[in-house]
Amino acid sequence: MRTLRVGLGERAYPVLVGSSLLDRLADLEPARGALGGRRIFLVTDRTVEGLWAEAAERALVGAGATVLGRFAMEPGEGHKNLETVAALWDALLAAGVERQDLVVAVGGGVVGDVAGFAAATVLRGVGFVQIPTTLLAMVDSSVGGKTGIDHPRGKNLIGAFHQPRLVVADPILLSTLPRREILSGLAEVVKAGLIGDPALFELLETAGPHLVEDAEVLEEAVARAVALKARVVEADEREAGERAVLNLGHTFGHAVEAAAGYGTYTHGEAVAMGLGFAARLSERLGLLAGPEAERIRAHLRAWGYRLRPEGISVETIRTALRHDKKSRGGEPRWVLLRAVGRAEWGHRVPADLLADLLAETVHEP
Repeated sequence: MRTLRVGLGERAYPVLVGSSLLDRLADLEPARGALGGRRIFLVTDRTVEGLWAEAAERALVGAGATVLGRFAMEPGEGHKNLETVAALWDALLAAGVERQDLVVAVGGGVVGDVAGFAAATVLRGVGFVQIPTTLLAMVDSSVGGKTGIDHPRGKNLIGAFHQPRLVVADPILLSTLPRREILSGLAEVVKAGLIGDPALFELLETAGPHLVEDAEVLEEAVARAVALKARVVEADEREAGERAVLNLGHTFGHAVEAAAGYGTYTHGEAVAMGLGFAARLSERLGLLAGPEAERIRAHLRAWGYRLRPEGISVETIRTALRHDKKSRGGEPRWVLLRAVGRAEWGHRVPADLLADLLAETVHEP
């Protein structure tokens, strides 16, 4: 087991990474410290509820918590909206939630984002805990305190920064995932290597996409990705500067998700397209050497990622880009690469170059 720490002063919290952690939660001091004597309200979705909710409840009670209630939302990005949050607010208030209680998210990134946003806003803020059940959530959304919901104009446009009190990342919970969801999560692990951990990228190249079948390698990859994110969040919690590097691949990826309709591509599939697009942009701007750009794109292709979206128009992508949260004056700011393991945020891309690359990349209907 690895115990990592997101160092944010009085809001610091541990991230526990290791197999069968739920079975051992009662024996782990960080878990007992966060959960002991607390009332908890579980938030999950209807798919995860039948798989892991009971096991999570038993583990949490074993660590000293008492269960106040449970809410199971409909699964999928299409339900990451105000209607779901309003229903969750109603459930929390009906259960008598108080400020010292904890909201516990048991699920993937959608569940974590919705639960975290509800926790950030009900009673002006209660604590919450993340128990991610997807690889994507383990290495990305469960760490860092970004919570929120989607808006028809774009992904994650409504939200709040609200750090968890504890994250429990147990790779055993990934055993029920289909291969598509595993690949979705691995895209964020690849991103972590590209941003600031070239050794992680090399590990992924060597192990291949079947690394999830090797418990030791998987734990190492998850821990390294979480450690990278923790370092960046510690340096820039609210994305005033450096934290924006975590959006490598996301500017184009979020635009693809919005343009295609949420659910057409998984988040990781869209991010993989975005990583390939960022590599090409970086090369065209003279930031990244051609062989390095091709190395990145070859790696993505070898893992089975599609690098070109289909069935959407260039203009739809351009509209989505203008609504990106990092845009300034309707112009997106890009995270680009200098090398594998070295990313930079805040780049402006000439309109003609962007138009050319979009035309080359997007398969229009």
